[in-house]
Amino acid sequence: MSARPSAVTYDADTGVLLLDTPRTSYSAYVGRADDIPVHTYWGPPITAEDAAYLATTTAARLASEWECFRSAANRHEEYPLDGGLQFGRAALSVEFPGSVRSIEWRLARHEITAGPGHQELALWFEARHQELTVALYYRVHDDSDVIDRWVVVRNDSTTDAVDVHRLDSAAWVTPEQPRHRMTHLTGRWAAETQVRRTDLADGHLVLESRRGITGHHANPWFAIDDGTATEESGRVYSATLHWSGSWRMLAQRELDEPAQVLFGWGHEGFGPRRLEPGEMLKTPISSGLFTAGGFGAMSHAWHEYALRHVLPNSGELRPVLFNSWEATGFDVDEVGQRALARQAADLGCELFVLDDGWFGRRSGDRAGLGDWWVNTDRFPGGLKPLIDEVHALGMGFGLWIEPEMVNPDSDLYRAHPEWTYHYAGREPHTMRHQLVLNLARTDVAEWVFGELDALLSANDIQFVKWDMNRPFTDAGWPEQPDRQGRLWLDHVTGVYGVIDALRRKHPGVAFEACSGGGGRVDFGIMARTDQFWPSDNTDALDRRYIQHGFSHLYPVRTMSCWVTDLPTFINKRRVPLTYRFHVAMAGVLGIGGDLNAWTAEETQEARRLIAQYKEIRHIVQHGRLHRLGEPGRSASAVQYVTADRKESVVLVYQEAQQYDGNPAPIRLRGLAPGGRYRVDGGPVLSDAVLSGALLLGHGITPQLTGDYASTLIRLELLD
Repeated sequence: MSARPSAVTYDADTGVLLLDTPRTSYSAYVGRADDIPVHTYWGPPITAEDAAYLATTTAARLASEWECFRSAANRHEEYPLDGGLQFGRAALSVEFPGSVRSIEWRLARHEITAGPGHQELALWFEARHQELTVALYYRVHDDSDVIDRWVVVRNDSTTDAVDVHRLDSAAWVTPEQPRHRMTHLTGRWAAETQVRRTDLADGHLVLESRRGITGHHANPWFAIDDGTATEESGRVYSATLHWSGSWRMLAQRELDEPAQVLFGWGHEGFGPRRLEPGEMLKTPISSGLFTAGGFGAMSHAWHEYALRHVLPNSGELRPVLFNSWEATGFDVDEVGQRALARQAADLGCELFVLDDGWFGRRSGDRAGLGDWWVNTDRFPGGLKPLIDEVHALGMGFGLWIEPEMVNPDSDLYRAHPEWTYHYAGREPHTMRHQLVLNLARTDVAEWVFGELDALLSANDIQFVKWDMNRPFTDAGWPEQPDRQGRLWLDHVTGVYGVIDALRRKHPGVAFEACSGGGGRVDFGIMARTDQFWPSDNTDALDRRYIQHGFSHLYPVRTMSCWVTDLPTFINKRRVPLTYRFHVAMAGVLGIGGDLNAWTAEETQEARRLIAQYKEIRHIVQHGRLHRLGEPGRSASAVQYVTADRKESVVLVYQEAQQYDGNPAPIRLRGLAPGGRYRVDGGPVLSDAVLSGALLLGHGITPQLTGDYASTLIRLELLD
């Protein structure tokens, strides 16, 4: 399907809105009787006449249905309200003075604006009986089929506050179809981003985080198809939320009706969030996408959108890093880190990251968090001598921090115990011997910025690993009880504000988002960091599943992957070094082992593979990803193809061999059918020249023997 210009139109006479992206259309209309926006279409391109026809026929259909016991629009609502003749779960629920929890509104105006490469539509509604304004926003991009939506609510009263119980960014409606299969990412610590598929039954399905962070147990993304979509074919509707705190996704449907998915910040019962007189509140963005080419096309579109419109500095090539944690744990000092730096540079690493243990009285996990001053017993001259040596070795220098946390055994906590989340008169619950700082407080956020700004100003640092190792508990703010409902939202915006300010003042510093592994992986934090730490689990087999799920939404360019030592601390598994490297080379390569314990043979092999990764990383980090099979089912692979289709890399994995069988041919994707490719992939495939048609139609047969076998195949277009 050829691309076309994106456009936003709204007909004030008919109330019909139409959003056109390069390959899709999205339409709705505002009902004349009650001004309830009704969704009518989301799919391949249609015309303005089509959208007007759909509005007329949908309105007639809804008017003819027997209304008793049913909502007026019955899951067709573009943004369902709390109150009136609506009985489903609401995207907006506000409590007004007098305990009124019902909203009726009228459309006041609409506004279409344009910016570089995008257009926006705003529909402004005014409450009929209260002083409240609500604006529904839509944005389309010239180079993407992703549609951004968000909501702004304003308390127009000059005297009365209102309580916001629910304020979703969007309600996404998928069409009536015999089956609604939802794909989502689930998991837990050390097992993040596992792909799960389930049919939506009549009723509700809720996915959420109640932990104050995005969460290991679910990720704010879903995809819905009719049960027939595959990696290469089928219609898929998907959406995500640009938010790094607690969130809720609620899918609701009734018999023979469309599926409606409410998506927004704050878990069930988080608030209320009080809206003071004259105050305005803007939700995070929820982005939606329709694709007709299966889950592969869906992922391609999400990756391209993320790289073009979310991730900063997305065109950079991320360096090969070494991290000191597994080598030294908390037992760090200048002499030992210098020795590791020399070994890392000899391997070919380009970035040296000093992990935990460099600050305060940090000899273990019981003390020191919050005291962001350099431990001069371990680093007598501060960090500068180590940094200078790292730079002299040709590497950048990075540092681990956990600025949202504090140990009770710290100078900070002794000075400011009130800066943590707690309830008056109760002993706070610690996890990992630490408490969470209340970054919803502006004084705490300003203090965190000041400490980190001073650290970055005093040292020549190129990389920061920002960690967050526990969820919220005792989420109280006794000094400001009227702000209790704000902390779930304002903590996250406080974190955003600190990172944004640091990036503005220190533009040469890259940031990695980490939260006990993949507990903070989302588009909200992606917009202000450079890569993710997807999981604390570095076992190569487990990482295959984690990385497989991660790739459904997030681009490879953001996925940090390490080679670590054996046995892994998670499951004590032992797999070959080459297999571990090939798994980690599927993303942004890093080394996390104790180089002091590596043999000469391991060092030599690592040096070779790091050099090989540098040759192909422009393809891996910036090429289009194709998932060729799933982990654990005979041989499977991931393939990367450059935009011009001139270069491709295929990483093939075999977890276990059965009997005397060889892997079946693996059909490649994304190549030029009429081209001829030089294939380099071991003795059998070395310098073979094969047509794109053969590689796409028949595939390549990898030569893999035994368990945890892997190979790297490189293809180059000759003509």
